[in-house]
Amino acid sequence: MKKLSLLFFSFASIMAQAQQQLLTPETLWKLGRVSAQAPLPDGNTLLYTISNTDLVTEKSNKTQYLLNVSTGESKPTTILQGKQFVQWDKNGLYALNDGSLFVSKDNGVTWTRIHSGLKEATNVRIAADGKTIAFSMPVALGKVKGNAKYNDVPNSTAYIFEDLDIRHWDYWNDGSYSHIFLTSVNSSEQKDIMKDEPYYAPQVPFGGAEDFVFSNDGKTLIYVCKKAKGKAYAQSTNTDLYAYDLNEGTTTNWSKGMMGYDTKPLFSPDGNYIAWTSMARDGFEADKTDLIIMDLATKKKTNLTAAWNETVDGDFIWSNDAKTIYFNAAYRGTQQLFSVNITTPGRVKQITDGQFDITGVVAQNKKEIIVSRTDMNHSAELYKVSLANGSMKQMSHANDDVYAQTAMCSSELKMVTTSDGKQMGVWVVYPPNFDKTKKYPTLLYCQGGPQSALTQFYSVRWNFALMAANGYIVVAPNRRGMPGWGTQWNEAISKDWGGQPMRDYLAAIDAVSKETYVDKNRLGCVGASYGGYSVFMLAGIHQNRFKTFIAHDGLFDMKSWYGTTEELWFANFDLGGNYWQKNIPDAYTKFNPSNYIDQWNTPIMVIQGGIDFRVPIEQGLQAFQAAQLKGIKSKLLYLPNENHWVLHPHNGLVWQREFFGWLKETL
Repeated sequence: MKKLSLLFFSFASIMAQAQQQLLTPETLWKLGRVSAQAPLPDGNTLLYTISNTDLVTEKSNKTQYLLNVSTGESKPTTILQGKQFVQWDKNGLYALNDGSLFVSKDNGVTWTRIHSGLKEATNVRIAADGKTIAFSMPVALGKVKGNAKYNDVPNSTAYIFEDLDIRHWDYWNDGSYSHIFLTSVNSSEQKDIMKDEPYYAPQVPFGGAEDFVFSNDGKTLIYVCKKAKGKAYAQSTNTDLYAYDLNEGTTTNWSKGMMGYDTKPLFSPDGNYIAWTSMARDGFEADKTDLIIMDLATKKKTNLTAAWNETVDGDFIWSNDAKTIYFNAAYRGTQQLFSVNITTPGRVKQITDGQFDITGVVAQNKKEIIVSRTDMNHSAELYKVSLANGSMKQMSHANDDVYAQTAMCSSELKMVTTSDGKQMGVWVVYPPNFDKTKKYPTLLYCQGGPQSALTQFYSVRWNFALMAANGYIVVAPNRRGMPGWGTQWNEAISKDWGGQPMRDYLAAIDAVSKETYVDKNRLGCVGASYGGYSVFMLAGIHQNRFKTFIAHDGLFDMKSWYGTTEELWFANFDLGGNYWQKNIPDAYTKFNPSNYIDQWNTPIMVIQGGIDFRVPIEQGLQAFQAAQLKGIKSKLLYLPNENHWVLHPHNGLVWQREFFGWLKETL
């Protein structure tokens, strides 16, 4: 009877797997995207949103939920009644609608308009006393556009520049700057606290409400700003924390002398400290990120993570008792939750451990931390983490029904010996229902950054589960430059882009190719950004290992890239400077992919965004044109309205179809 039972369950398991569907691009784009909005003042309730993409209209439909953290019960809510969420604190729930700020003191039952005139406002914050409102808004400070400089040419589309900072990421500088304004709930007057300063706050292009915060007493506003312009702005990463005194109208630099990125200021619950993330070196955007606290009474600063040989990812919260800071960070091919006590700097404690990523730290609830979590098979969901033992419990369930019908891939972290004798972690992702007696085509995935973590991430474009579902094994090396393996490993890639990192890639694919289930005659290489650079570089030095290549927004010619990219601090630090200096960096000679075009002999697909100003359009066009003129089978996928990513769902679907179509055709 026991044998029959085992046979039955085994048969049932096989049948269940057979009924599951393989992941498709359409399913991927339709997945609900979970984002936490705010913990409620009661400490036990969380407001969060699930966004779903309509693949017909490309619009995102959002539904709000209230989560009881203790019971795990989650219910849809119309508490905002169509308004845009702003803040929820002891004074009530704040929301925007058509330029007016409303507050509800009875959990959304009734609303009171408390301020109007915020039509252009973004990133709205309200002081703890409920009296003062801070927000950001663009301010025109220069006549850059032709129709602004000359009144009689209203149809002119010209831009006129006399200094750098001419464009950023995917837009041109039109002479306007984001500034922070203050207003009172009882007044229509709006005060620009950065009046006439040609600086950005929040920072562009990615800064938001996290770039400014009120002190607990509402008397001071701290904001992040890089007070540099022109060529100095384009070559520096030195942001500082500026404290604006609301009563005196004066501004003080609280991080003066700290020369790298200083960001994400956050006051402690007791109001005695302020914490922020900080990098030490100007110009090095991938420098180690540390947690700094400052005693507000003495102004003494303490680096809590100076002795820790890893880097803080930047997402952190204070504990309710103001004694501990919780944060996430890359560690050994994953992202985990850590803590550090402010009285014992350097003693960082790892709280979670497992084959997943902690992608956000949301709030504390008694003896638990609310986080967002992903892995290679699952988009972000909310979990609560026990501070006692790190155990986790899933709290949101946006996509459970989809996952129940989807065949999952599996992954493992293999340790591979590099050409210089180091141990490198390499993620190997296997197709659903993997059979080690079969042979599979295999993709070497090259991560961008170049100093970004390669972990258990989940993406709607570079999605390992989708690649695996299409029958490919994915080899994803944590090569030099990856956080989570010590600061020395992270920094080793700078000024050596085409050197040891390329040997790391080849060591990874060579090691995994020894497995019997890898078809060594069907190896492909894919990547974007620095990963695209890696594809272009490997295309010239791979010695016939690969049968096909795909590069998205990759750097092909380093001279022309240096001459057209916008954030020059990145190029100056990582490449070692410009190409006309006396000692020309290796980046422009032996580490320049375009110098190896004579050795290209393999089919290659090039993908290029039309408004990518970080890796501008000439990079992709040059690579495609070179391949065409050499008679190499090649394809160009041009996306006119995409920047460094693919943000439009229909373009995303075309991207996936062309990506897998090319692999099917060439691999």
